[in-house]
Amino acid sequence: MAITRIVCPTAAKPGDVIEIKTLIQHHMETGHRRDDIGNAIPRDIVNELAVTYNGVEIFRAELQPGVAANPFFAFTTTATETGDITFTWTDDRGVKTVERRRITVG
Repeated sequence: MAITRIVCPTAAKPGDVIEIKTLIQHHMETGHRRDDIGNAIPRDIVNELAVTYNGVEIFRAELQPGVAANPFFAFTTTATETGDITFTWTDDRGVKTVERRRITVG
């Protein structure tokens, strides 16, 4: 399980453009290193971030091996209705880290 940080407003007015920032701490093994006895350490990076707002995708990033450790993303969306913003990170092993933030629009 990775550690995540999310900055997202908890309330907004209908039509407001809101900024969302997120960072994930993950060991991000590139697959180019070797262990103490010379065996290749398998690649294990966060390769995808998908963000949905009430089930509708609002942001997606596909990451490649050159991405920095602890990738940070910032993006905007329009507040339309009260609901959940769900962040799903997936790594090479298929492990998913899911976080949710509730936003009240009104």
